[in-house]
Parts: sequence; structure tokens; C-alpha cells
Amino acid sequence: MDAVELTRALIRCPSVTPEEGGALVLLEGVLSEAGFACTRVDRNGTPNLFARWGAKGAARTIGFNGHTDVVPVGDRDAWTHDPFGAEMADGWLYGRGATDMKSGVAAFVAAACRHVHETPPEGAVILAITGDEEGDATDGTVALLDWMEAEGERMDVCLVGEPTSPDAMGDAIKIGRRGSLTVWFTVEGVQGHSAYPHRANNPVHAIVDLLARLTASPLDEGSDHFDPSTLQVVTVDVGNPATNVIPAQARATVNVRFNDLHTSESVLAGMRAAADAVEAATGAAVRMDTKVSGESFLTPPGDLSDLVVGAVKAETNREPELSTSGGTSDARFVKDHCAVVEVGLVGHRMHAVDERVRPEWIEQLERIYGRVLAGYFAG
Repeated sequence: MDAVELTRALIRCPSVTPEEGGALVLLEGVLSEAGFACTRVDRNGTPNLFARWGAKGAARTIGFNGHTDVVPVGDRDAWTHDPFGAEMADGWLYGRGATDMKSGVAAFVAAACRHVHETPPEGAVILAITGDEEGDATDGTVALLDWMEAEGERMDVCLVGEPTSPDAMGDAIKIGRRGSLTVWFTVEGVQGHSAYPHRANNPVHAIVDLLARLTASPLDEGSDHFDPSTLQVVTVDVGNPATNVIPAQARATVNVRFNDLHTSESVLAGMRAAADAVEAATGAAVRMDTKVSGESFLTPPGDLSDLVVGAVKAETNREPELSTSGGTSDARFVKDHCAVVEVGLVGHRMHAVDERVRPEWIEQLERIYGRVLAGYFAG
């Protein structure tokens, strides 16, 4: 199976979240033909595919996780090539999902099919592929893992095929991710005339005080495997067009990326304490609405990361950094099921206009996955 041609076929499927676009139908056909037992695990309209080669409950089972959904193309006129055309030009393969991450899926599908055909292992290979990673991610990989638990399916270790190298193939693999949460603050004051502030309670002053408290000092200085946690104010909204009116309400949104020194619970407790202090100081009421996108996690360096590092080094002649940087990925769900490491392509063009990938990178990634499979089943 040609991983580059499979990537091109997947790119031609317009699978912008939440549309399946034919991508999982294509993969189910390819994998079924290669001897994988395939099951669609759709939930609440979200398309998902589970595929297993080998016996259920095998003594050694390795899994791969990835997604076929892509972000919107944006301004089509800004693209020099059809975002769903999978065109080759000047040594690049163009298309939405070329980097993130139809190429990664194609590489591990091709590697898995090749391995089980050429060297049938004593064990099982599982592929868990979702169509809901770029969206809310509530019914994608989570649904697959829920179904696997109910059906008694299990991976011992798993690789996620997200782009992991910042500049060149083999730069980095990911052995963990920071946690992520967002808080929407709403401060309720008392509206009044700006010339008579003693008859009002200005929520803008209260929210400025709150944001100053939250940003006054860093959350931490980093840990052994993580950079310092970050808290960013991403918007402040009052919506008051008048210059002589103290508004009744002010809002702000804060996003926090936190390392393994914290949990979402501890971060939110600290933010609530700051809000309580502002309430006590100003008399304004502070409401917090929250969303936790994922907890911080780490797969400690060991057998799995050593196996992946060895495969990357053999194919790229680079010693990859064991990274925990970047945003969230579905590895945040897989880590509750088994040990997980991420390894994939160079990610600098993902989500961009004219998203593109070097075909030789896809072939290189397929060989990396092949080496991991061979090494894993060699024990």
C-alpha cells in the first residue's frame, strides 16, 4: 500500500468537522481488505472507526490513534491549489489535512497493513480513528475508548500520529501534554451615572482588579518535563457605548495551560479564591463558567519512548526531543487507557492556507511506524 497515495485519497474527502466526507468509509474498505476486523463506532452523529488485526485480548496489543476530520479551509481564494484536490507541485502535496493529520493516518494504516501481511505478529494491532478531533472531541476518541471498555478491547500501548516535529522530521516526539482550561468571568455591578459613582458599583474596576491579581505572578517555574504554566487573558468585554454611564456588567475570558504541578481543580480553586477576594473588596459579584479541555499528563521516559526514539533516530539520524509542548490532542484521552506517545510529521503548515507536506516525509513516517511495530512485537 502506498501511504502517499492513501494520503491523497483522504485529502480528496472533504471531511471538515463534523462531516465524515467519505474518509472513514475509504479507510474501512482498505483495512477490511487487509484482514482487519472493522467496526463503526459512531456516537451522536460523530463518525468513528475501530479496526483490529489479530485476536481480541491478545497478550501483546499495540494501537494507533488519529483523526480524519480537518479544520475549515478559510478563504478558498487565498489557496494556490484546491484544498481538497491533493495536488502535487514543486515537491509538495497540497491540501487541507495534508499535515494535520491525514498523512499521519495514512502512514500508520500503510505501516500496519504492511506489517501484518509481511510479518504476521504474535499479538494484535488496533487502529482507533475518529472524525471529531478538531471539534468538541466529546464523541470521537472518547466514544471509541468507551466502546472498547464495554467490549473488552484493550491496547497495551498506543501511538498518536499528530504532527510533533517543529522544524524537521525527527525533531521531537511528545511524551505528555499540558492541561488546558478556560474560564469565563462575569462581574455584576450596579449601573449608574459616571458623575455619581457613589450611587453605583463599577464592575469594570472589579474585573480589572481580578485580572491584575490573576496575572501578578507566574503560576510556577516549570517542572522536570514541562515549561512554566501560562495564564492568558484572551478577551475583556464591557459593550458600553456611553461615556457617562457606569455599566452593570463586565466580562473577561482567561485560558490556562498548566503543567504537571497542577490539576484543573487546583487551578480553578486558585482562580475562585482571587474572585472571592475581589468580591470582598468591591462588593461586586463574580461568576465563573468553566471548561476543562484536558488534564496535564506525562508518559514517563521508558520502554515505549525508547522504542519510538530508536525508530525515529534510525530513519532520520536525529535524536528527538522528548517534548510536552503545544496544545491539546486526543492523547489526553488515550492516557487514561494505556501508555501513549505521539510521533508524527513536521507541523509548521498545519491549519494554514496552502497546508502541505513533503511526500518523502509521509514515506519516512510510515517506515518509523513500521520499525515501532517490528520492535514492539520483537519484545
